[in-house]
Amino acid sequence: QVQLVESGGGLVQAGGSLRLSCAGSGRIFNIYAMGWFRQAPGKQREFVADITQGGRTNYASSVKGRFTISRDNAKNTVFLQMNDVKPEDTAVYYCNAEISLYRGDKKYYWGQGTQVTVSS
Repeated sequence: QVQLVESGGGLVQAGGSLRLSCAGSGRIFNIYAMGWFRQAPGKQREFVADITQGGRTNYASSVKGRFTISRDNAKNTVFLQMNDVKPEDTAVYYCNAEISLYRGDKKYYWGQGTQVTVSS
């Protein structure tokens, strides 16, 4: 069984920083793209950032220049460095990864989410 476990969420003041981590575990053959999504109360889940296995990154316009996504392929881990956070960044942040359990298999998996609250 595959698990994605997020950590690093919490309460932070506007203008501050937070670093989220998401580690994959289980019988993983390979991890392709990894990314972060978020869901604020009463809103739909939205894309934040993703990164390919080779390190190519993509960001939502709302976080570009403030958030940085990175990954450690050897540890099956993706990070989200959040700088200059704003109250509108408050949400549950979910890790997402495209994982194969064997050659020829690919499936998207989700973490359980970690709460980020930004106070003004």
